[in-house]
Amino acid sequence: MRHTYHEVEFCATKVALGLLSGKWKPIIFFHLASGALRFTELWRAIPRVSKKVLLEQLRQLEDASIVERTVHNGFPPEVTYQLTPKGAELAPILQRLDQWALTHIKGTVQIS
Repeated sequence: MRHTYHEVEFCATKVALGLLSGKWKPIIFFHLASGALRFTELWRAIPRVSKKVLLEQLRQLEDASIVERTVHNGFPPEVTYQLTPKGAELAPILQRLDQWALTHIKGTVQIS
């Protein structure tokens, strides 16, 4: 059975994968799957990403309700990022996808 353009364009899987599309989003996600991190900790864990791009991608994940940003009072104020319950629910699915890629795609490197 062939699908219509409308069915493919609004496919739930396509939309879900779109939430994590972006050069750094999967890597950000895998780091936050271990627990909350301060912005600088996350930035240092991903050495090739600029602060600007990291912040943009974190905001996109936050807009998708996958990542939660918390500002802690103090001087200077501390900002931490962590997965939301929605994001945490996605973690085992992405870990399974990571395992699939290791098995079926040559040249992959496990990052989790």
